[in-house]
Amino acid sequence: MTDTAATTKSHSEASPRLVLAMLLIVYIFNFVDRQILAILAAPIQQDLGLDDAQMGLLGGLAFAILYSTLGVPLASLADRTSRSWVITGSLVCWSAFTAACGLAQGFWHIFLARLGVGIGEAGGVAPSYAVIGDHFPSEKRAFALSIYSLGIPLGSAAGVLAGGYVAARVDWRAAFFVVGLCGLLVAPVFRMVVRDKPRPKAVPGTVDDSARLGHVAAILACKKAFWLLSFGAASSSMLGYGLAFWLPSLLQRSFGLDLVETSWFIGAVLLIGGSAGVLLGGRLADRLGKADRAFYGWVPACAYIAAVPLFAAGIMTSSVPLAFALFLVPQALAYVWLGPVTSAIQHLVPPPARATASALFLLINNLIGLGGGIYALGALSTALTPIYGSEALRTSMLIGLALYLVAALLMALAGPHLRREWVEEVPAA
Repeated sequence: MTDTAATTKSHSEASPRLVLAMLLIVYIFNFVDRQILAILAAPIQQDLGLDDAQMGLLGGLAFAILYSTLGVPLASLADRTSRSWVITGSLVCWSAFTAACGLAQGFWHIFLARLGVGIGEAGGVAPSYAVIGDHFPSEKRAFALSIYSLGIPLGSAAGVLAGGYVAARVDWRAAFFVVGLCGLLVAPVFRMVVRDKPRPKAVPGTVDDSARLGHVAAILACKKAFWLLSFGAASSSMLGYGLAFWLPSLLQRSFGLDLVETSWFIGAVLLIGGSAGVLLGGRLADRLGKADRAFYGWVPACAYIAAVPLFAAGIMTSSVPLAFALFLVPQALAYVWLGPVTSAIQHLVPPPARATASALFLLINNLIGLGGGIYALGALSTALTPIYGSEALRTSMLIGLALYLVAALLMALAGPHLRREWVEEVPAA
């Protein structure tokens, strides 16, 4: 074996499943650190004297501003340098700032710490999408991305369970310290296991040009599927992030659950329903998409429509067991989009531009969905409180369900454009 071949093998022959497993672990920490604020909202509000609108800012805008905007240049950097190093540095950054949230003494202290969490997490997701794209062929990519996307329900569930348990046994500050330090311990292990796969060489200048931010943006700007998928996902994320953040508060205010009971309720719904939905979406997209690329948009559209009446019934009921049963299925349907859409976005550009394309999609999705959804539901709840009292948050969620219908329409319209704008890959020699 030549030195060149040995070097190539050492950097590229890690098992795709092992790489995917490590990316999944990091993504779990991504969502633990992101969503832990939701389960800790009540004790934080009581301790720091914050209202729903302020908590909405902490859960959404404080995180989303830099998370969304910095994701694009960091993904472009990852495409042009090392994706694994960017992911590792991001994990260290967001874990440290998560721990710093436990030191907050007021609104602006925790607001700035959440900005830091957003800065770190900005460099984690889009490069991970690209690493998966490098290790899995097109016909298996949606399901591989759905495995990775299990980090969302698993991380969210772990965040509410761990956060609720530690906060109940110690306090909310200790919960931030624990999860932040755990993330710091994972970072060096990730870096040792996950290495960048060598990228195919082309005519000098070709790869660099194709990965440049301006070049990728110009490609996507002309593709209607990109805009429809991005704004469709953003509409659904406004409601998805809003429900994920405010559901613990609803269970405590309107259903009378305590912090630990709320943690178990949310954790079980996310683990069972969320995990099933993520895997189902990826499997359906890979299977149906072989015959017609439009299914990468149509599968999420159908899921959104089916989720609306079930979510409404769960929000309106006063029975805890019935609410749990009603939330399971729509929670699964709400996560169906992840595998199909994230895979479709990567097929709208050449392989060297995958991280940058994913980051541009995430910019739209998260700036609107994460930045606006949590705050919108919180602000609407605050505005409705003089009329509905303790039931204002329930009413705010019911109104927000209209966003899933908007998302379904946009995803359905994206389907036919995916047939024309899909970039087929050239098999490796």
